[in-house]
Amino acid sequence: MEKYSAFRDPGTGIQPFLTPVPPKQTLTILNIFQPVGIILGLARVILVLILTLVYTLTVHGVFFIFTPVPPLYRFATRFATAVVTRLVLLVSGFWWIHVESANRKRGRGDVAEKWNPGSGDIIVSNCVSWVELLWLAFRFDPVFVVPVTSPAIDNLPSGPLVGKRTTSRQSSSSFDKSSTASSHVDRSEILGFTTLSLLQMIHVAGHVPPYLGHAKAPKTLEEIRQKAKRPIVIFPECTTSNGRGLLRFAEVFKSETVPVVRYKLFLMCVRIDPPTKWSPSIAIPIPSGGVINPLLHLFKLSSSFAPHTLVIRLLAQSESPSTGTFVVSDVIKDTLTTDDVLSEVCATLISNAGRMKRLGLRWEDKAKFLEFYATKKYA
Repeated sequence: MEKYSAFRDPGTGIQPFLTPVPPKQTLTILNIFQPVGIILGLARVILVLILTLVYTLTVHGVFFIFTPVPPLYRFATRFATAVVTRLVLLVSGFWWIHVESANRKRGRGDVAEKWNPGSGDIIVSNCVSWVELLWLAFRFDPVFVVPVTSPAIDNLPSGPLVGKRTTSRQSSSSFDKSSTASSHVDRSEILGFTTLSLLQMIHVAGHVPPYLGHAKAPKTLEEIRQKAKRPIVIFPECTTSNGRGLLRFAEVFKSETVPVVRYKLFLMCVRIDPPTKWSPSIAIPIPSGGVINPLLHLFKLSSSFAPHTLVIRLLAQSESPSTGTFVVSDVIKDTLTTDDVLSEVCATLISNAGRMKRLGLRWEDKAKFLEFYATKKYA
């Protein structure tokens, strides 16, 4: 929509903050079955709420009796988390999650390397919805880490952003350096990091920093990593997009060297299909429902008769920036253009793994978009 043209990425023409919608069609059969879809959606939402209550009472309640025996406590909570999250995905319409191995080098497309992140290892991913949060919890029961940031400075003009468009001949994973100048909001400083629970992460899906008022004092990523008894997940985009492109990463690894030697780094990319006449978009670029976010989005997904498709692409661990044979120049040519080489490497590898275009827009731009969207929505 043209009223949001100021938030169109000039390098690609993509508007990553708008919710994808299916083509408009007159479908009598859908209108007939719409009441059935509403009933189905309500029933599924109620089941999800019951499962959420069971999860809260067990993981955050009953299982605390096992805390004197840490291995038993971790086993019990991980088992309960895996069961409940997979059931929630199933009830929501995700009958099967497609997991693929992504290999950067030619001739290795058929090689699937097992992911085995351990305590203190870091998983880096793009962020599209609350759905991949459930999948990550199901597979790894990780610690979710988010940045604590300073406020962004408003410097956004009223007119549309201008910049150089990429051509259709360019690779889908290419990143036009001119698009880095597209943002008119100064970058916020990362003051540290904090952890959020799975339920808190789901609740803030679609939002931008600060998350939940940053009630906890910020720590360094290394402090959190050293004390973690589980893998760590971090989303350098710091917010969700509509899945059409990869937002510019925040400098979450500014103090790290490449290759990483203190821990293993695992990179993954979340891919979703465009919405159809039978199924809404999985993406949640705009939070819904205020304090009940993302229940409205859950209801939309649950009202669909068709199963939903989610593709997780895992980069082969042999090509991770934490392998001793990793060479930065094989991925990025000019390291002098960034103060955070590792974040740039991760962004490039994730965009290549998911065949996604990289954008110049950042979470700070989305913060201004959400403010602008609210004025238009309630005007």
